[in-house]
Amino acid sequence: MKRTLSFLSSAVLALSVMGAQAASLKMAYDADPVSLDPYEQLSGGTIQLSHMTYDPLVRWTQDLEFEPRLAEKWERIDENTMRFHLRKGVKFHSGNDFTAKDVVFTFKRLQESPDFKGIFSPFKEAVMIDDYMVDMVTKAPFPLMLNNMTYIFPMDSAFFSGTDENGNPKDAMVKHGDSFASRHISGTGPFTVDYREQGVRVEFKRNPNYWDTTSPGNVDNITLTPIKEGPTRVAALLSGDVDFIAPVPPSDHERIKKNENVELVTMSGTRIITLQLNGERVEAFKNPKVRMAINYAINQQGIVDKIMKGFATPAAQFSPAGYLGHNESLTPRYDLEKAKQLMKEAGYEDGFSITMMAPNNRYVNDEKIAQAAASMLARINIKVDLKTIPKAQYWPEFDKRSADIMMIGWHSDTEDTNNFFEFLSACPNTETGMGQYNSGNYCNPAVDKMMVEANSETDTEKRAALMQSMEKAVYDDAGFVPLHWQNLSWGARKGVEAEAVVNVLNFPYLGDLVVEE
Repeated sequence: MKRTLSFLSSAVLALSVMGAQAASLKMAYDADPVSLDPYEQLSGGTIQLSHMTYDPLVRWTQDLEFEPRLAEKWERIDENTMRFHLRKGVKFHSGNDFTAKDVVFTFKRLQESPDFKGIFSPFKEAVMIDDYMVDMVTKAPFPLMLNNMTYIFPMDSAFFSGTDENGNPKDAMVKHGDSFASRHISGTGPFTVDYREQGVRVEFKRNPNYWDTTSPGNVDNITLTPIKEGPTRVAALLSGDVDFIAPVPPSDHERIKKNENVELVTMSGTRIITLQLNGERVEAFKNPKVRMAINYAINQQGIVDKIMKGFATPAAQFSPAGYLGHNESLTPRYDLEKAKQLMKEAGYEDGFSITMMAPNNRYVNDEKIAQAAASMLARINIKVDLKTIPKAQYWPEFDKRSADIMMIGWHSDTEDTNNFFEFLSACPNTETGMGQYNSGNYCNPAVDKMMVEANSETDTEKRAALMQSMEKAVYDDAGFVPLHWQNLSWGARKGVEAEAVVNVLNFPYLGDLVVEE
């Protein structure tokens, strides 16, 4: 269905006047955002969109420091309270003023979001002190206060109040549904959404009233076209049909490097790609020896070498090197004979049949990785019925746990180990939001207890020891199948200064992008 966002005034949709420097950008991603609601789904695509159309209270820099955005400064009031002083004179796309009531409105919406409320479970409340001051209060001392503030993209409380033309609340959060918030945006960000046709095209226009007048960005118009196939995306860049693409398949890096009109930007990534084994669907998966056999049957290094062309790092745990919880003693354990022996000991020497589902346009080479994993499992007599589908259709199936094995990649947006456990391994709990992306329904109460303890431990050494123990416990229990940490890559034509706005979080700050026409 074609969707035009008629609520935006013509003034908001007008091009910003930037003289000869004004530029346009045509970009191609592997997929477009599945919704305009910043809190419907916790995904990279959603947060990328949020950084274009909203602003966070606090933002990560390329050096992983904290940068003030809608919060100009902050101060510790007591061990459980931090006060944020908000930027004055900021307006939403609708023309409404941004104030503390919008932060409180957004915080409450976060607490109601099935995907996001787990992140904010340590928080007690957000308290409006005055129009430009708000206190964030936690239930206990919490070491990641600022990390979590990078998730708060204040929404226009006045715009999203009341009911829509069908009598439904405008702030209703409907996963994979057709809500008002999924179709409309009124943020404070550098771009508005002018036109959207799901799976076909999204058009952005510069917000002429954007508060950040110090931004070097000169892009007035952005057209996002989803192109699922990697080689087709690269061909579009090389032909000049688009100016900026992501990701660049590892097999196409050399094509870009050899072309004098385009540039390749790469960096090490921290997104873990995993397979989750659903013990509620498959009785055999409840047996730790079977889970361990599957881990021994998967050749992570082979996947990295042959499919990722070396552009990834084999993994044995959630936390990449450099994270507080990274446990150096844990290594990938590919050993086919050991895998066969474990299957025999578990009483499954003759194997069994299962279903597997994976996206085919969400992670780099996701379909090929799933196919390789299925082939590897066949060697221990596990017959896999594999289905791969576009991410817009995949996430509803993922939420329903529709297959015995499902693929999930995760980047810790708090840049902290605990985030992996909260979403990927915690015992699923719809009330708290813990385990929201744990499609295997894995549950280890002892690990969850350490996870909760780590969330309130402010001593860095003690916190590191806790999270490293968590990694070891899940590794020993073969709670999931770690594959690799996916590296990041972008392609851009000469003149598109992409390197200045990309980051390890894979949330390019396109509002600051400079393009030379």
